[in-house]
Amino acid sequence: QVQLVQSGGGSVQAGGSLRLSCTTSERSFTSACVGWFRQGPGKEREFVAAITRTAGTYYSDSAKGRFTISRDNANLVVYLQMSGLEPEDTAIYYCGASRHPYTDDSRQYDYWGQGTQVTVSS
Repeated sequence: QVQLVQSGGGSVQAGGSLRLSCTTSERSFTSACVGWFRQGPGKEREFVAAITRTAGTYYSDSAKGRFTISRDNANLVVYLQMSGLEPEDTAIYYCGASRHPYTDDSRQYDYWGQGTQVTVSS
């Protein structure tokens, strides 16, 4: 069982930045595809970004150009740096780990973090 622990998040004004972290103690994390998803009020969980074990990165259209996903395998951490935040980015953000090489389908993620709230005010 892989436990993912998230940190970061909080409240920020539009145009601001936040960084989310997702960490674990499991070395197998370095071979996982790690993704960030979010779920806004009354909405389904949606894909935000993912990073493969070889550090290939993928983004949703809404995240492209504003968010950056990265990983530090030495410290077993994946980050989501978010800039140019907009009120529409308000949601609970989740990191997940998948055994698939890459996927943007939340159903293909095996382990999840606890979620962290991001609130962007106008």
